[in-house]
Amino acid sequence: MIIDELRVPIVLAPMAGGPSTPELTVAVGEAGGLGLLAAGYLPADELARRIAATRAGAPLPFGVNLFVPGPATPPAEFADYLAELGRDHELGAPAHDTDDWAAKLDLLVADPVAVVTCTFGCPDAAEIARLRAVGTEVWVTVTSVGEARIARDAGADALIAQGAEAGGHRANFIDRVADDPVDPLGLLALLQLLRAHVDLPIVATGGLSTGAGIAAAMAAGAAAAQLGTIFLRCPEAGTNPVHRAAVGSAEPTALTRAFTGRRARGIRNRFMAEHSASAPVAYPEIHYATAPLRAAARAAGNREEVNLWAGQTQSLSPELPAGELVASLARDAKTALETALSRRIQSC
Repeated sequence: MIIDELRVPIVLAPMAGGPSTPELTVAVGEAGGLGLLAAGYLPADELARRIAATRAGAPLPFGVNLFVPGPATPPAEFADYLAELGRDHELGAPAHDTDDWAAKLDLLVADPVAVVTCTFGCPDAAEIARLRAVGTEVWVTVTSVGEARIARDAGADALIAQGAEAGGHRANFIDRVADDPVDPLGLLALLQLLRAHVDLPIVATGGLSTGAGIAAAMAAGAAAAQLGTIFLRCPEAGTNPVHRAAVGSAEPTALTRAFTGRRARGIRNRFMAEHSASAPVAYPEIHYATAPLRAAARAAGNREEVNLWAGQTQSLSPELPAGELVASLARDAKTALETALSRRIQSC
């Protein structure tokens, strides 16, 4: 497996909407990790261009992340929320689409990459078989044992275990209001449960920003760690200036559906405080409806009305080139593991 071939057990998280670039993907790969390109929100032809640019940057294995499409939400279920936002903001038209799923799948079968990772669901067995038939590994992002079993039974090669600490969208196969009172699993709890119930390699993600954090995840059974927020301030990332300036602050994060209609973790701001309680489950409809107000906020440098996706440890994010960051994380992870092993555990 690709995981076993990495010099450094670090995977670049796919950060759709701007931060993910071919340059960042290449830099992580050159440092010994695995770079992932985010395909979310891109048409298939733009994804093809970015794949070509990544290949031109370095002849190294890399992966692509896809959003698995879900069902449309009836307009009546989000009409009140749009009316609430429309009193003070210019909105776009709510829309449902498949994020060009079929065309992207066809592209990745015709022009294979080393790994395809999936978020928001699991491809069916036939889709996974198509990718595996051209030599591509399929990794499915999961947040529970139940989701992991679905991925295993469909033929996934590996799991990406997303803890509640992770920045950006929750990867739940189904986002439900009924789940809100239930605390989502933190990464360490999720890793232990997956190791006990599903026999697949695991990539850990969520709140990992230090070598010690990576070491802890690997000690708990992960084969590698996927990191995203910590790369947002790298010069190779396409992070917009408002988002880049917010990351690394002492501000807390929270989960919200206010910007997109799907639970996601970001740095808290006024828009989240005012609208999270009333935001419905309606993705990607709300994502498209709020696109103009978020674009306007970014253009105005207004951090109070834009999604600032980031994990719970975002305050630890440095401003370093990606290669230097990967090398530093690898050294610190090795030191942390060696230190832990050198400590004698006293028997009771």
